[in-house]
Amino acid sequence: MKLFVAGLPYDLDDDELVEIFEKFGTINSAKVAIDKETGKSRGFAFVDMANDEEAKEAIEHLNDISLGKKPLVVKQADERPGGGGQGGGGYKGGNGGSGRPNNNFNRDRRRF
Repeated sequence: MKLFVAGLPYDLDDDELVEIFEKFGTINSAKVAIDKETGKSRGFAFVDMANDEEAKEAIEHLNDISLGKKPLVVKQADERPGGGGQGGGGYKGGNGGSGRPNNNFNRDRRRF
């Protein structure tokens, strides 16, 4: 089960995240989200646990505890189809990618 963890201290790294969660079971992966521009933690992470029951136990015991200034939020991660990457999709016809149709389809036609 993949878990979403928010409210992390900004100085917490992947290894420390593993230490916190491995008390509840086997960890497949644990990754703190890093800002691409600054190289610093964004304050949330994803933890993939091998066993659903162990993951549920981790949620039960770690959700709402404080590791720093904010309480942790630990919950099952929302599954995203397509395996991540940049999102988007939807209607993009001449609207700047806003997802809404552009009703000004004649706007760019030249009038003679």
